[in-house]
Amino acid sequence: MSPFDAMPQLSNTKSLAQHNLHLMPWDGLYRAAILLGLAVTLYVSFRWALFQPLLRSAEEHHWTRFIVHPSILWMLMGVLMLVFRTLLWFRYRTPESAVYAEAPPLTVVIPAYNEGPMVAQSIDSVAAAFYPHGRLEIFVVDDGSRDDTWEHIEAAARRHPGLVTTLRFEKNRGKRAALEAGFRHARGDIVVTIDSDSVIERGTLLAMAGPFRDPKVGAVAGKVTVYNRGDGLIPRMLKVRYALSFDYLRAVQSTYGTVYCCPGALAGYRASVVRAVLDDWVQQRFFGVACTYGEDRSMTNYILAQGYDTVYQRAAVVHTVVPHSYMKLCKMFLRWDRSYIREEIRFAGIVWKRPLTARAIAVADAFVTNLRYPISWAALALLVAIIVWHPATLLRFLCAIGIMACLNMLYYLRSERSWDFVYGIFYSYYSAFALFWVFPYAVLTVRAKSWLTR
Repeated sequence: MSPFDAMPQLSNTKSLAQHNLHLMPWDGLYRAAILLGLAVTLYVSFRWALFQPLLRSAEEHHWTRFIVHPSILWMLMGVLMLVFRTLLWFRYRTPESAVYAEAPPLTVVIPAYNEGPMVAQSIDSVAAAFYPHGRLEIFVVDDGSRDDTWEHIEAAARRHPGLVTTLRFEKNRGKRAALEAGFRHARGDIVVTIDSDSVIERGTLLAMAGPFRDPKVGAVAGKVTVYNRGDGLIPRMLKVRYALSFDYLRAVQSTYGTVYCCPGALAGYRASVVRAVLDDWVQQRFFGVACTYGEDRSMTNYILAQGYDTVYQRAAVVHTVVPHSYMKLCKMFLRWDRSYIREEIRFAGIVWKRPLTARAIAVADAFVTNLRYPISWAALALLVAIIVWHPATLLRFLCAIGIMACLNMLYYLRSERSWDFVYGIFYSYYSAFALFWVFPYAVLTVRAKSWLTR
């Protein structure tokens, strides 16, 4: 039995209410707990004077006021933004899936490179999806693999005759080129991209097709969760981190039709819109350097620039393999952060084309979010100096991380109702002490082209 066979599957008739958290038992209690957690976090922070060392530093050394006062102001803005995001999250409603008998023609594109047997599981999961095979096409591209990936692709194609189309590059050309080939050959009205190290649940394709009944929707982001949770501490921590990233942040962004990144692990696109921007996407440059990674957020930006909405579909679930070692984790985040920097700069020009409400929310969100980098790093440098002078301050810092981690876990528990939340607390400390260097290094190397895994 393959790992896919043992994986929980979505029922074909699973109720939409089961994907809408506000309709689930005890959800009112979770909402109240989250709001209470926000209030307690604010109270504890000031009652215990966790930031008192920074204020004392401003009094003793006048020059530190240029760091302390902006930091406090930013923290207040951050709290207000968190409250606002939380209210939007409560408003999110899972879009209805497409009706089986009315499902539109759909093409699934799977780019693969040195994936080995995992690509076969990816193909098999798509072939097993609850979707009319007469309207489904699976297009698999081997991007010049140097292992046995092609053999597994061919074997999967033989298992699903008439459903799977294959293409093999003689040499590695990059994921963007592999996706381009799939986009150009796709016959479906909707194109769904799935990473070759990922498997989907049975109801995912119908769920992805559902939001496209709204002609304003140009792209749909699916829910990404971890496939290899049992491979160690890092995958277990990432399971929590992914839940907060996808079921919280993207659900929030979906309420105003501006999901910033429809992820490569599971994204759906209106084919006509993709064809309109495909040439520009393929030829994209950043400061004169060809763009290789970050193809998912790049395509999302191009679609937003065309005036379409991008939304999140909670009912469309993909299970993806995540790094299990520190070095692989750093490489993944470094690639993501470089893409974030590049595409955030582009989004600053695109956001003004959004409808007024979406524009106002996106601008405020981007301002508060991106302000954290210069302010938090300046405050962190000052905090390190204070810890040297007053070592007991380190305990306050650790308490502050723990308090925010516990608050985040309330959000996770509302989405997942799982004891895995404890790994989210571990991740907060792990990220603070082991991954703090990744974003600054991404800024310094933002023009790098290497995929880091190819």
